[in-house]
Amino acid sequence: MPIASRYRYPNASFNIANLNDIRHGMARFTSSFGLILTLLLTSCGGPDADSNALSEAVLTPPVSAEQQRLEDFFTATWAEDLVRYPASASYLGVNDRQDQWNDVTESFQLASLAITRQRLDFLNGIDTSQLSEDRLLSYRLYRLDLERTLAGAPFRHHRYVIHQFRGPHTSPVSLLINVHAINSMQDAEAYIARLNNLPLYFDGVVEQIQIRADKGLFLVDWMIPKIIESASNVLLGAPFDAGDEPSVIWADFNDKLDQLALAPAEINQLREDARSALFNAVRPAYQKLIAAVRSQQDRAMPEDGVWRFPDGEAFYANRLNVFTTTSLTAAEIHQAGLDNVERLHSEMRAVMAELGERGDLSAFLERVRSDQALRFPNTEEGRSAYLDAARTAIDDMAKRLPAYFGVLPRAELVVKRVEAYRERSAGKAFYQRPPSDESRPGIYYANLYDMNSMPKTDLEALAFHEGLPGHHLQLAIAAELSHVPDFQRHTRFTAFSEGWGLYSEYLAKEMGFYQDPYSNFGRLSMELWRAARLVVDTGLHHKQWTREQAVAYLVTNTPNAVYDCQRAIERYIAMPGQATAYMIGKLRIVELREMARQALGDRFDIRAFHDVVLESGAVPLDQLEAHVQRLVQDVLATKP
Repeated sequence: MPIASRYRYPNASFNIANLNDIRHGMARFTSSFGLILTLLLTSCGGPDADSNALSEAVLTPPVSAEQQRLEDFFTATWAEDLVRYPASASYLGVNDRQDQWNDVTESFQLASLAITRQRLDFLNGIDTSQLSEDRLLSYRLYRLDLERTLAGAPFRHHRYVIHQFRGPHTSPVSLLINVHAINSMQDAEAYIARLNNLPLYFDGVVEQIQIRADKGLFLVDWMIPKIIESASNVLLGAPFDAGDEPSVIWADFNDKLDQLALAPAEINQLREDARSALFNAVRPAYQKLIAAVRSQQDRAMPEDGVWRFPDGEAFYANRLNVFTTTSLTAAEIHQAGLDNVERLHSEMRAVMAELGERGDLSAFLERVRSDQALRFPNTEEGRSAYLDAARTAIDDMAKRLPAYFGVLPRAELVVKRVEAYRERSAGKAFYQRPPSDESRPGIYYANLYDMNSMPKTDLEALAFHEGLPGHHLQLAIAAELSHVPDFQRHTRFTAFSEGWGLYSEYLAKEMGFYQDPYSNFGRLSMELWRAARLVVDTGLHHKQWTREQAVAYLVTNTPNAVYDCQRAIERYIAMPGQATAYMIGKLRIVELREMARQALGDRFDIRAFHDVVLESGAVPLDQLEAHVQRLVQDVLATKP
């Protein structure tokens, strides 16, 4: 809803009416951390000018002046961050600055921290007693993210600016391919401008690499060749070399350009401009980035955990707090992992009995790991068959959702294979959320580089986690919420989001899926994988395990392929603490559901429970508990 009112920082002000002036006056754009990482703009329209408008106005209770001041703050800061984060905004369909990248320079990050402090000062001046219940929640979520950003500020250089799993060497290509549509001459010109602006973005990345090196915060030694390989892959193919195959960016640009109805001369000029940008901007930018990474080869550390960093223990504690939204210590999380691994091994033995399998679990795990009958062929036909089976599982799930959910997303979901240029370093599977305007679908990406790592046993659980009723349902619903501020639709709390994904795997069993015992074993294997993550993540970063020790633990205790275990451990090393969020979040959601079921008895409604979990977007786990408790109180307060 456009407004012209002001909110005031202690020493600054921002006027929505001046947004265009600000947009045109800024030349460089941003890094991401804390709340600002997630503050991305979506469209917001006013009420229809029809006969219902008056009645709606009469029925809508007036908001206090203080709440209106907070609403204006939310609107203004959202618009401000659109300007500051153009590449991030592109993911939500905001394309007015689609020739730009985010700025990761140190000066911008320091300015962003100052803005964070100013915003927190403003919130400190809000009289929360004047807020509605819904806006009090919005206030708390916004404030929490600001506080987390400031709490993490002393460790912001401890976080890898680039690693083998993902980073600035792959993210620009992903944005161009999956987000930057070319539907007009202007879109094509913006694509080319983005290519020409890539050196500016990479200069900031190289600066951040050097800052970390100066502080002794080096990459792990084995990361470096993997990063270099992925970055170098971007420069393979025409027009960079004489090969017949086009490079990944060149192929994408030409495929999109071929869809435009333009004069041949215009098409040729655009191609020539893109070719020039690839040679004169993209190639030297990647060469500079590769050189900066390679320069660490002799200084990189062989130790894997962040315990090796100065203040590494405090940094890891901060990461655990951020990702789990709890105060659990590394030791407590490690023990929870061991306990749940034992529980799941016991449940797996029950499935073995159902299958008529004799012997110990470890032998069965090894057989499942190597049984080719439980895998699709490692061929293009096998990969296509996997994608088809995943789509079928999701389609079948979609038919059963109305019995378990009152609110369903409008956005479409598609299943895609991870692109070849990044499949060797990317994770097993992941999800890309749709923008609020539904201009793009949600995407479930399956990494099919090594089909041994994608067994048939895991297919259903993985599809339910990434697709329905997992990430797509949760994140698409959040993006489509109309009663919350824009930032709240897109904020993330990993324990909530990934906990929901793992809970979705668990829920699917209750919905009648996993009829094949091997598929149910796969579900348990997926949950076991998340339990083992608690053990190995804390093992690496707290107990000083080596990469080899962590891989050995996964190989011994899970049925996953050795390559899968190796790649997973490398991910946990690159992203300390993140892997702990899944099981911690899932366990809490199940606990809260059972608490509600016991309190309400026959009056418990699974649809109402799920809607309460999802109706406010992502929240920390203690706030989720408050929502469930309110549901229980509301039901108990009504007559049966």
